[in-house]
Amino acid sequence: MIAAPEIPSEFAYTQDTDTRFSSDTDFSEDPDGRSGGKKGKKAAGEKGKGGKGAGRINGHHQENGMENMMLFEVVKLGRSAMQSVVDDWIESYKHDRDVALLDLINFFIQCSGCKGVVSGEMFRNMQNSEIIRRMTEEFDEDSGDYPLTIAGPQWKKFKSSFCEFISVLVRQCQYSIIYDEYMMDTVISLLTGLSDSQVRAFRHTSTLAAMKLMTALVNVALNLSINMDNTQRQYEAERNKMVAKRANDRLELLLQKRKELQENQDEIENMMNAIFKGVFVHRYRDSIAEIRAICIEEIGVWMKLYSDAFLNDSYLKYVGWTMHDKQGEVRLKCLTALQGLYYSRELNARLELFTSRFKDRIVSMTLDKEYDVAVQAIKLLTLVLNSTDEVLTPEDCESVYHLVYSAHRPVAVAAGEFLFKKYVRHELNFFRFILAVILLGTLKVVVCKIFNKCCSADILQFRISLVLEKPSNLCASHVQVMTAKEKKTQLDDRTRMTELFAVALPPLLAKYAVDAEKVTNLLQLPQFFDLEIYTTGRLEKHLESLLRQIREIVEKHTDTEVLESCSKTYHALCNEEFTIFNRVDIARSQLLDELVDKFNRLLEDFLQEGEDADEDDAYQVLSTLKRITAFHNAHDLSGWDLFTSNFKLLNTGIENGDMPEQIVIHSLQCTHYVILWHLAKLSEGSSRKDDMVTLRKQMRAFCMMCQRYLTNVNTAVKEQAFTILCDLLLIFSHQMVSGGREHLEPLVYSPEDSLQSELLSFILNHVFIDQDDDTNSTDGQQDDEAVKIEALHKRRNLLAAYCKLIIYCVVEMKTGADIFKQYMRYYNDYGDIIKETMSKTRQIDKIQCAKTLILSLQQLFNEMLSELGHGFDRSSSAFCGIKELARRFSLTFGLDQVKTRDAIAMLHKDGIEFAFKEPSPQGEGGPPLNLAFLDILSEFSSKLMRQDKRTVHMYLERFMTFQMALQREDCWLPLISYRNSLQAGGDDDTMSVMSGYSSRGSSIRSKKTKPPAATAGTSAAKRKLPEEESSSSEVWHQSMQTPVMMPSPHLTSTAMRDPKRGRDDSYMGHHQQTPQHHQTPMDYNSQVTWMLAQRQQEEARQQQERAMNYAKLRTNLQHAIRRGTGLMEDDEEPIVEDVMMSSEGRMDDLNEGMDFDTMDIDLPPSKNRRERSELKPDYFDPASIMDESVSSTYASLRSG
Repeated sequence: MIAAPEIPSEFAYTQDTDTRFSSDTDFSEDPDGRSGGKKGKKAAGEKGKGGKGAGRINGHHQENGMENMMLFEVVKLGRSAMQSVVDDWIESYKHDRDVALLDLINFFIQCSGCKGVVSGEMFRNMQNSEIIRRMTEEFDEDSGDYPLTIAGPQWKKFKSSFCEFISVLVRQCQYSIIYDEYMMDTVISLLTGLSDSQVRAFRHTSTLAAMKLMTALVNVALNLSINMDNTQRQYEAERNKMVAKRANDRLELLLQKRKELQENQDEIENMMNAIFKGVFVHRYRDSIAEIRAICIEEIGVWMKLYSDAFLNDSYLKYVGWTMHDKQGEVRLKCLTALQGLYYSRELNARLELFTSRFKDRIVSMTLDKEYDVAVQAIKLLTLVLNSTDEVLTPEDCESVYHLVYSAHRPVAVAAGEFLFKKYVRHELNFFRFILAVILLGTLKVVVCKIFNKCCSADILQFRISLVLEKPSNLCASHVQVMTAKEKKTQLDDRTRMTELFAVALPPLLAKYAVDAEKVTNLLQLPQFFDLEIYTTGRLEKHLESLLRQIREIVEKHTDTEVLESCSKTYHALCNEEFTIFNRVDIARSQLLDELVDKFNRLLEDFLQEGEDADEDDAYQVLSTLKRITAFHNAHDLSGWDLFTSNFKLLNTGIENGDMPEQIVIHSLQCTHYVILWHLAKLSEGSSRKDDMVTLRKQMRAFCMMCQRYLTNVNTAVKEQAFTILCDLLLIFSHQMVSGGREHLEPLVYSPEDSLQSELLSFILNHVFIDQDDDTNSTDGQQDDEAVKIEALHKRRNLLAAYCKLIIYCVVEMKTGADIFKQYMRYYNDYGDIIKETMSKTRQIDKIQCAKTLILSLQQLFNEMLSELGHGFDRSSSAFCGIKELARRFSLTFGLDQVKTRDAIAMLHKDGIEFAFKEPSPQGEGGPPLNLAFLDILSEFSSKLMRQDKRTVHMYLERFMTFQMALQREDCWLPLISYRNSLQAGGDDDTMSVMSGYSSRGSSIRSKKTKPPAATAGTSAAKRKLPEEESSSSEVWHQSMQTPVMMPSPHLTSTAMRDPKRGRDDSYMGHHQQTPQHHQTPMDYNSQVTWMLAQRQQEEARQQQERAMNYAKLRTNLQHAIRRGTGLMEDDEEPIVEDVMMSSEGRMDDLNEGMDFDTMDIDLPPSKNRRERSELKPDYFDPASIMDESVSSTYASLRSG
């Protein structure tokens, strides 16, 4: 551009005139001799209407004699056409330019909100800076508002009127006045001075005025440039003519005109340079964001309008720098300015350097914290992508792709547009894009703006594979409540989509009619149409075309997905709320009539031919049946009586056994739909009683038919029959009468035991199988894996169908035992389903669920016995697997023992009964056949409450004999382990004397087989763990090391013990024995014999005699008990291991009030250790021998 001329910074006013500013001054003189105005004309203000405020301007008396409305008031009100206002001012300027300029200067001052007025004297004698300072002093400092920022209806359009006035002013003056070297110089000098003011109102208003003035000058320069080009062409054309035809006068005129235009062009460029360097360069980095935004917005307009002069790096750099502005408003203006440039392909070549320099910044702005900025940044990148795809790297594009998941809809929409442009450009296949969109399975606002330069947020998902690491969650991550505006936008989008695809869809279907995948996806679109558009938009012919294409697709295809898509499309179009319903319903009925008639005819011929039917006949029947079944899924075809024909077909298949697999499968499905549609009509309550009787007969006959097909040789047929049967049993269960549907009670159907057994057998034979048994694929590892996954998916569906029958009590809950016992073995495949089933059944009935769990363990135990025999090893993998399953079952009961109290008690009750149910295979005296089950049952002991353990222990005693209590062989270890698990943490129970000495005696005898070091180690280990914390497995370990049943063992002398295990002499007292001598006066066998005899005598024996005899036995055993076992320490209570943990008298009292079938548990809370020591006597303290409570306890024991 041409360098700017020297522009005076002061207002120039001629001093050689003696004319004064007064109310009657007409300003007829032309000081500079340039005034082109005609004399005698009134000033511009004189044409306006006078008013109450005439003669005053913002409280100041007018000095120019104008009694009309000022420019500011006209622009403020915005009532008059701006053209006429400007024309009046021009006339005034032509008449007296000083008066008109003074009006214009005061107009800018008043638009800044200043109450001061520039008088003629000030204009004539004061410098520019002095005038601005005077106006600053008269500025209202009480309020920071000024016309451009004041809110209110009267100021709403002020800015637009202000900008329009400046634009119109320059446009109307572009042919003469702006070149007089007076008006423009004065205005530019004023605006430049005001824009440098410290008063925000002055800077803001003058900057806006200067930028709009610059924009208007750019338009003038552009017109001049065009005129110059035209003049140059005319000149060249005239000069190139032959000399005889050439008009020299015209050449001279054209040459003179071109020279004039060039001079005007130079002058305009000087003005623009003055504004740019005097205002823009300083204000584009102003402290006020609004001022910076104005500058950037206008420079974008200049570069777009007059690209030859402004679209270069010297001006683009200001936009690039400002993209780093801290205010979002300014950054937004930068992006919108650049969008106008990138939109034009002609200007793209000039932006290459700028793009390479600032591309990274634009990409980063897509993540701007201001959503509006991010949206515009994405749109700008879309324009860059349109111009060239070489600039944006894959990383740049990837950063935009991720934004389709933005929760802010406009951002997602803009990113979707970018994605759309990117892949439509590369693939050059719009239909692929549409398909990819539809394949997502959701089209809530699909293609709302595909052809309108923008696309919906849902469209953006079509390239979900680009962000595999982030699952698609746009549709289901969180549901946001739509505002009224968003709902309206969605409806508008739906209307646009309907208008677009109502016309485009039929040709697309015709073009891709043979492509099943594309047709399936395209047919999803009508489901989202605004069907009213067909009527209001006069698109009935396109509807007819669509129905015709759908019919042809139905006739051409047999693929289930395609047919179902056609069915859904008919269902969407058959909406009674719209006027197109009758037309669509007729088309649908005609199609179904033909299909059903064709099916009945083909089926009759097919059944008559029997074994002679060929594959073509079977194919025709199958294809027609597929079409009918697909339509019956979404449409009520009850009027065509499909049950009879399908039932006849199924019955023939049962009798002959050679019916093709797919025909049977689709016939079962079609009959299933018949039943469901019939039930739907009955549920509405509008059918007759005969209809209910008919449905009841059809349903039961069909259930029997499905049951017969459960034994079919074809696996697919059996799976279909099983699935349908489970659905029917669930639908027609007792729950169908709930919700006010009591009239359907006659339809309730409960499966018989034989049917339940067959269903369970099917599950066990077809679900709980190994992978290798269910697939025989040989098409390679990848195909084989896919087949396995598909097979597993089918088996999971079958299991889930059956588990629903258990959960809804359609089949007995105990049948779930066969499912639950597979929990560990098939944990990876079905663990989640089985666990959820257990949870649901527990919510329904805790006790019955517990009985089912223990039943599953019993079944596994019996299976193990039949496989390994009764002499199995408890360390075998089978037994350990059952124990682990029991542990897992135990964990499912949770930590709240109160909620599961009754269920756990019932579980133990059933487990105990099962353990003692079968007699010993070894005869009398041997352990029961299922005794090892107690070892499994002990896994649930930790779930018992402390007081309940005593109750369960007493229940266990009912099944035991006294001999069992004395057994300590390995085969009895499950009993010992289980009893110890019940005693762990429950030592508040009253322990019997018999259990005390029998347990201690067993421990003493076990010492003969153990080296002293080992015993010491065991004892030391026991001192580390308190009695309450010892686990059942630890007690079991102790018991295994101390077997009790040995033939007449002798008590060991204390001298044989390891010195480290010795105790203080004072501890043993006079009970110490002589080394190497047996205890006297009674050995262990004599003690047992004596106790057995005592238990058989009458209750009339004296309490004192019983107490003394017992004391004698205690005295003889005390030394051995204290020295010979590693089970008791100084600070511990004795551990007893006999089932008779409480007296027989207390047991009888408890039995009187307890029903062991229900195990009603209501016991007082257990005592702590200190309380127990206060309540319970020390049976090993001689001082307590004569205690009456001890005597009574012993008497009660003997009386049993």
